[in-house]
Amino acid sequence: MSEGNRWTTTLSVATFAALNVILAIGLNLISGFCGQVSLGHAAFYGLGAYAAALASVAGVPFPLAILGGVLVAGAFGIVVGFAALRVREDFLAIVTMGVGFLFLGVVRKQPWLGAEMGIAKIPSPLDKWGYAALAIGAAAALVLLSLHVRRSWMGRAFGAVAQDEDAARAIGIDVAGYKIAAFFIGTAAAGLAGGIYAHMTQLIIPDTFNFIQSITILAMVVIGGIGSTYGVVVGAILLTLMPELFRFINDYKLLVYGALLLAVMRFSPGGLAGLVQRAFGVRLA
Repeated sequence: MSEGNRWTTTLSVATFAALNVILAIGLNLISGFCGQVSLGHAAFYGLGAYAAALASVAGVPFPLAILGGVLVAGAFGIVVGFAALRVREDFLAIVTMGVGFLFLGVVRKQPWLGAEMGIAKIPSPLDKWGYAALAIGAAAALVLLSLHVRRSWMGRAFGAVAQDEDAARAIGIDVAGYKIAAFFIGTAAAGLAGGIYAHMTQLIIPDTFNFIQSITILAMVVIGGIGSTYGVVVGAILLTLMPELFRFINDYKLLVYGALLLAVMRFSPGGLAGLVQRAFGVRLA
């Protein structure tokens, strides 16, 4: 591999790692901070991608197209947040999984969304360095936001809701409001990743945002350490790098991820963050 190709590959991997960090941080805000199970996070990734792509194709400037993807994904997240008020745990997991299948069912059948062929020739105003800088910068901003939320009154309210909704409600916490807020922030983050992805690749197809992608994002969160910002970042980067460092994993990706999830749940339910805490007595935020 030439030096130029090596740099291109490294830059591409770094960009996708940053996008995965954004996705994992968003899901961690929903599931790790607020305790709401979500198995359809890829649908919001797709909503952001399709909304931003359609806006750009229609001539909307790049920053506004990205913002549109964020707002569309966040708006649908609010809708799901309202659904979360009536269901919990396993039932919520089924509802969010259904959202993912509903999204795929719609985009695959609508000609104006490209159906199975997706949307191609999406305007791309940046070069590969620009997208890398944008993705890494956005990921860093989301990490800082996550750390801030964790330490704020909102983070403490999220924790109370996750621990015991009835007790949180009894002490005056607006459980419904915080659930909806968690879904909005988390899904808006997914929309941001989707908008960047759509413009970077200039092509989006439905299968990019399928159920397997949702499970992959969940694996990043669980393996890194659900509820831990730094742990989730490590989990996202690790699962992005593994197929690149060990090419044979590409053929058995789901098997490897499944085995890792089983190992984590059996030996370290707190993920890598929990492992670090037990080994060194250091709690990762």
